[in-house]
Amino acid sequence: MSAPGRIGRSRWGALAAVLALASGVLSAAGAVAPPAAALTPPVGFTADHLSTYQTNGIVWALAEANGVVYAGGTFSNVRPAGAPAGSNTTPAVNFAAFNAATGAPSGCSLSFTRSSGTATVRALAVSPDKSTLYAGGYFSAVNGASANGLVAIDTATCRTRPGFSADFSATVRALDVAPNGTVYAGGDFQSVNGQTRRFFGAVTAAGVLTGWNPDADAPGRALKATPDGQSALIGGDFFTVGGADSHALAVTSASTGALTRAYSGGFIPSTAVIKDIVTDSASEGWYAAGEGRGGASFDGRLAMELDSFDQRWRDTCQGATQALRVYKGVLYAGSHVHDCSTMGGFPNQTRKHLTAQSVDDPALLGWLPDTNDGIGEPVGPRALTVATRDGRDFLWVGGEFTTVNGVAQQALTRFADRPDTGAPAAPAVSVSAPRAGQVKVSWRSSHDLDDSLLTYRVYRNGGTTPVHTTTGSSLFYSRPQLTFTDTNVTAGQTYSYRITASDGTNTSGLSATASVTAASSASPYQERVLADGAGLYWRYDEAGGAFAADASAADNGGVYGNTPTYRSTPSAVAGSAALSLNGSDEYVYSDRMHRYTSPTPYSIETWFRTTSTSGGLLVGYGNRVGTAQGHTSSISDKLVYLTSNGRLAFGVQIGSSATRPTITTGASYNDGDWHHVVATQGPAGMVLYVDGVAVGTNPATGNRSYNGYWRVGGDAMSNAWPNRPASTYLAGQVDDTAVYPTALTAAQVAAHHDLADSTPPPTGSTVTLTPTEDAYVNGVAANTTYNDTQLASRGSTPYLAYLRYTLPAAPPGQVLTGARLDFRTSSDSTAGSTDSHTLVPVTGAWTESAVTYNTRPALSASVLGTITDAASVSTDYSVDLNASALGGALGSAYSLALTSSGTDSLRIWSSEASSAAYRPQLVLTFGAE
Repeated sequence: MSAPGRIGRSRWGALAAVLALASGVLSAAGAVAPPAAALTPPVGFTADHLSTYQTNGIVWALAEANGVVYAGGTFSNVRPAGAPAGSNTTPAVNFAAFNAATGAPSGCSLSFTRSSGTATVRALAVSPDKSTLYAGGYFSAVNGASANGLVAIDTATCRTRPGFSADFSATVRALDVAPNGTVYAGGDFQSVNGQTRRFFGAVTAAGVLTGWNPDADAPGRALKATPDGQSALIGGDFFTVGGADSHALAVTSASTGALTRAYSGGFIPSTAVIKDIVTDSASEGWYAAGEGRGGASFDGRLAMELDSFDQRWRDTCQGATQALRVYKGVLYAGSHVHDCSTMGGFPNQTRKHLTAQSVDDPALLGWLPDTNDGIGEPVGPRALTVATRDGRDFLWVGGEFTTVNGVAQQALTRFADRPDTGAPAAPAVSVSAPRAGQVKVSWRSSHDLDDSLLTYRVYRNGGTTPVHTTTGSSLFYSRPQLTFTDTNVTAGQTYSYRITASDGTNTSGLSATASVTAASSASPYQERVLADGAGLYWRYDEAGGAFAADASAADNGGVYGNTPTYRSTPSAVAGSAALSLNGSDEYVYSDRMHRYTSPTPYSIETWFRTTSTSGGLLVGYGNRVGTAQGHTSSISDKLVYLTSNGRLAFGVQIGSSATRPTITTGASYNDGDWHHVVATQGPAGMVLYVDGVAVGTNPATGNRSYNGYWRVGGDAMSNAWPNRPASTYLAGQVDDTAVYPTALTAAQVAAHHDLADSTPPPTGSTVTLTPTEDAYVNGVAANTTYNDTQLASRGSTPYLAYLRYTLPAAPPGQVLTGARLDFRTSSDSTAGSTDSHTLVPVTGAWTESAVTYNTRPALSASVLGTITDAASVSTDYSVDLNASALGGALGSAYSLALTSSGTDSLRIWSSEASSAAYRPQLVLTFGAE
């Protein structure tokens, strides 16, 4: 292992915030966090992929010399970025060279072929003086001249060196050149230049065979000469080297190939091989890439010491690693990593193909550009190299992929050390009025592909000066909630908030507006839940969007999956809304990974009501988040669920065994009434409470320990769970879900139940409505209906849009005090408008499915509101409406028309938009009479 104090290097401080995330710890306090920078140190490359030529097949190897990047593989042509396969191609038979700074061909063209079979270039290496490029693979000719598995290429002339006549009996898969010019090779061959060399051999710069002979028993896939020239590190499929046990990895003498350090005894599992090895003098280390089969194998990265050849750290993530490169203290890897739970990281996720780690620590850094798996096996990236040209550094990536960051791009891409041009996503915001004199603004931390530390600015009531600024860290699998409590508020007044996220150079657009009316008192139910220590508390009061705010101090925000029905009434807890779930695919999951160790005291609490006879999960703990691999967990535990006949069950799994202690009620609760359920487990065992009363116990104190996420309303459940319901998704409503790090007492549970109906009505409330119908008409196509994802308004060659909302009655003792329309311009290039657009009442009849320009309804002459300067595309806007004009229509269906007299069209998303956050929303604010 590494010497004490290695982690004490200066880069550790820059990593602290990100590493804390991996263990589930985050501080949102701006006072202790450094400001965001364009790249969060020690990350050295942006995640913005650059325009790069692409190939029509797999790139297996990359190398760099003098600002030129060489690519070898199995392909026949190259084409520019953006060109579809088969178009605008230039012949390039298994080899191409590119300007590192432009991504375009450099003019060096060589053709690697065979008289029979499929030729391929599998390995590239450059001499220390950059004058010679060595190319190895499976070929018998280069530009028609005989060559067998390995050639030397003059980098100045792009010609093969005459007199170099190395002859390999089979495919060369790995190459490196030592400081003294010796060329080391590994692969499938059994002989070199007619002499026996099993899977590893070396030649001089002239192609003459040397005495280096590790004599392995299976193919070589990776090798690297140490910087001092004394040793050659080898990796591959082998189990013995020179007859001695050393599986997949070994250190050999650079001169003889004799084994000088063996790795046996399961150091590398028998089901794994080593695919790449790199060295780094600055960190005094060398690094190996593993590819294995099965969960107990080795798929990650090894960090080793150059002096002792001992292990520094081991990354045990799953997802075969193919390629490595070190740049300024960071180890970049190409793999398809999907599960890092064995090293305290994220549980099973969708695959990620490009990652970064400090050379001193295996925790993943916040650098996550991505490819897809692509063609071939497929595994995504296969090769990495770093190149310098025109004063900039570039990370080149080659492989099997066909997309990069979601954009079509085959087999090659590259990233630069600057500039960073990608802005973070706009935050998702939720606001609440938990107590007198307070508004709590909560938001889901944003994700930026090369910045884990971001700066957030909170703006109030349309102001241009932030009322709060803070920083927070996030990773793709851990997007913690951040909060700001505004204490400069007056009860009964409505406040709106928008937030931006910045990486220090690039700033997101403003978030959608979130509004709330300040309260004059707190909810007794909420106060008791918080006082009893809830570490996750979802009240489900959001009017829409994907973010479920956590009312607890732990900031364990959630994500709404598949757009459930928001703000359902009546709720279980007075003063709060409920969430309706469809029973097929709607659910909520926590946005931050947790780790629960068996036995761990905890309590699960929620309210529910249903009439379903299919059952469903109420609350559970699973190992996958909402978007990963079909979104259901492969492991689930600590479940509270309804059986198909309406009975309540609370079960845990003891370790990884099939044992699942469960409490099941005798009574059924699918009667359509609200019910309160609490499940606890602690040193005294398990207790299930329903409606404030204990209904069953079980002495089990253990449960399954793994990294995971809390889920409400649905997840996978194996058939091993007793009385498994017909549906694992709940059709019904849930309200006020909480999770505690302690086992609640019977008195606490009863108090929670009794407080649910005692919350006084709020002094004000906000209701957000989505159109029940919307459409637009076109004067050019006067008999055509337009019922799609966009609405349009224009005066010349006219468009008119119509929206219908069902307005609620005012709450008792309240009147309508404010109204606005929130909308988002579409992604159409003509969506923004510099003209004014008015909203007017519709007085005539219309329907979404039938309205045309020729049958358009009559409009009122009065104006409810005017939109001005909605000039940007894909941007959120708001327009205030005349509340008194709308007040008389409360309790009925009401239609608005969007009109203009100008020539510049405005296009906004309609209620058919795929994202609920994009749909036009009518926000009504009620206050005391």
